[in-house]
Amino acid sequence: MSEIEIPETHPRYESLLTRHRIEAGIETGITSKQGLIAQGRGEAFDYLLGEQTIESASAAGRAAAAHLLLADHAVLSINGNVATLVPGEMVELAEATDAELEVNLFNRTDERMEAIADHLREHGATEVKGLAADGTIPGLDHERAKVDADGIGAADVVLVPLEDGDRAEALAEMGTTELVVDLNPLSRSAQTATVPIVDNVIRAVPAMTEHASELRGDPEAQQAAIEAFDPEAALAAAEEAIRSGDL
Repeated sequence: MSEIEIPETHPRYESLLTRHRIEAGIETGITSKQGLIAQGRGEAFDYLLGEQTIESASAAGRAAAAHLLLADHAVLSINGNVATLVPGEMVELAEATDAELEVNLFNRTDERMEAIADHLREHGATEVKGLAADGTIPGLDHERAKVDADGIGAADVVLVPLEDGDRAEALAEMGTTELVVDLNPLSRSAQTATVPIVDNVIRAVPAMTEHASELRGDPEAQQAAIEAFDPEAALAAAEEAIRSGDL
């Protein structure tokens, strides 16, 4: 089924569309088969959230945008699912915040790395990091430890979309400010993050770009957005929304 064959009037249009994109990502070598499982798990949480951006997630996205704007060296980390679902949106967010894009994979092969980098370039990226892999994240014993020394390895702020618990913990140990998009408020990623955004990545990334456009050039507003955000309260609000949502 192509995107054209999914009518926008279908009540599960967005869900079917994202599933199709993940399937297409596997066919093109961008997404791993494990990405299907991750997509399904996230979709279940999104369903419980009412498939909407709750107020605390919106505040988190605004705080995240502010962190990116105030960073000395911000990097947006991209895995297979992110590259498949929001490639152009990640490029737009990078442009809006002067951040770099870096591919980082658990199931890493040279072919997948190149395929994702090419895919991002096709969506407007001019530079994509991650291929050099001349640095490492201390404390990790798998492929996600490999980073560019002048990318994630040197970043003070990193956006980590989608679940990535062990790397989130390792980056926190490095003193990196972590911005995490994760639909599970109880995951290690969300619990570790400086700013946990409990939202679907297809909504969260464009929203961050909008917030960045509004906040750009206004350091006082950026700082206010950061100071107004309480990560523990945001996680509690997300958990409450999931547990008490009207389905």
